[in-house]
Amino acid sequence: MFYHLLKYVLLGPLLRLVFRPRIEGLEHVPASGAAIVAGNHLSFSDHFLMPAVLKRRITFLAKAEYFTGPGVKGRLTAAFFRSAGQIPVDRSGKDAGQAAIREGLGVLGKGELLGIYPEGTRSHDGRLYKGKVGVAVMALKAGVPVVPCAMIGTFEAQPPGRKVPRIHPVVIRFGEPLDFSRYAGMENEKAVLRAVTDEIMYAILALSGQEYVDRYAAVVKAEHEAAAKQRRFRRRPLS
Repeated sequence: MFYHLLKYVLLGPLLRLVFRPRIEGLEHVPASGAAIVAGNHLSFSDHFLMPAVLKRRITFLAKAEYFTGPGVKGRLTAAFFRSAGQIPVDRSGKDAGQAAIREGLGVLGKGELLGIYPEGTRSHDGRLYKGKVGVAVMALKAGVPVVPCAMIGTFEAQPPGRKVPRIHPVVIRFGEPLDFSRYAGMENEKAVLRAVTDEIMYAILALSGQEYVDRYAAVVKAEHEAAAKQRRFRRRPLS
């Protein structure tokens, strides 16, 4: 109930008013039945803009940190994400990927839409990064189509670190569903999972027009943070 209240009364109209998103290819999202919507991830705003424009309810796998923050703010954030239908996923430890897949398959098993960011984290520089194969595992195990989606302009509207979005044109573009039924029963083949994931990422790239980096975003982000920390250390005055 709160999901629909957010979408149609509280948050949805506000997002449409502020961002005035242009929607393209909405007819490619199935009107019924299970499907995965796989998109690029440029901004915190992505979590709310895509659900606001879809006609159907969509459930995202959200990082567990959104549900475990301390204090009143943390509890309010957790309550908000749960009410919005988001599922917490612990991304630490060797079993994190399997937990996310189990949760995602549970959503698809109910015939619903599942939202996934195959990059695994927000892009820190606006580029599109290599996708993780969990999206391929779920698509093949559940036997569902994957709808590629490109968020355009959300990085400029709310880049990482910016709390209040700025006014900036936004385009949300959906592509034709990708059918991977030819790979049925091959969800344990590493080469197949990589091929399926790369096909999904290429479809997102074709829609978004981003620069592509064939490395995982989390690895590149960690390298940048380490380099920035080293530069700060070098600039520190000697005592």
